[in-house]
Amino acid sequence: MACRTAILISGSGTNLQAFIDAVAAGNLDLDLCVVFSNKPDAYGLQRAAKAGIPTICIEHGDFESREAFDRAVIAELDRFEPELLVLAGFMRILSSGFVEHYEGKILNIHPALLPKYPGLDTHQRALDAGDEWHGSTVHFVTEELDGGPRILAGRLRIHPGESADELQTRVQAVEHRIYPAAAGLVGSGRVVFRDGDAIIDGKSAAEPVLKTYD
Repeated sequence: MACRTAILISGSGTNLQAFIDAVAAGNLDLDLCVVFSNKPDAYGLQRAAKAGIPTICIEHGDFESREAFDRAVIAELDRFEPELLVLAGFMRILSSGFVEHYEGKILNIHPALLPKYPGLDTHQRALDAGDEWHGSTVHFVTEELDGGPRILAGRLRIHPGESADELQTRVQAVEHRIYPAAAGLVGSGRVVFRDGDAIIDGKSAAEPVLKTYD
């Protein structure tokens, strides 16, 4: 049975589309059981509907606290019995209760080669530092922002003189390749979360699997 996977979005859903395309092409063995958004106008909801994936939308502004919103999200998601949650442009900081409820089952992707540049403006920060390489990292979600154990990273060489926007476009193309691949590793059981570590093919991984792209 394919791993039941919920994808959480807040916007256009380009990473969601990468998952939909990979599954449709037979390159990814995941059951995309539901797409959740905290914004009703998120275009990703249309992408999901077109692909025949059930959707849920709960607006966070309707709740008095982050914890109350997250409890409502858990109640809705759990109806679909997801085994894996993929944060794909979900613009919410998760409460500790949410992370604990789905411990070891939540993936996120960050546009930097973690542990470099957690937080925002990663592309400009890499350019300002004169880095040779930049990229994106898929990691398990813990309560530490962008600090969970890393699974898979994709890197590319920074071009002389390119802008942050140009670099962002290239990194997004990498994201669309490595995120479904990393989720597939988790869904197949080759990667698991155990005692705060990513266990890859049975071994604790101090470093993520690294792929290099043009």
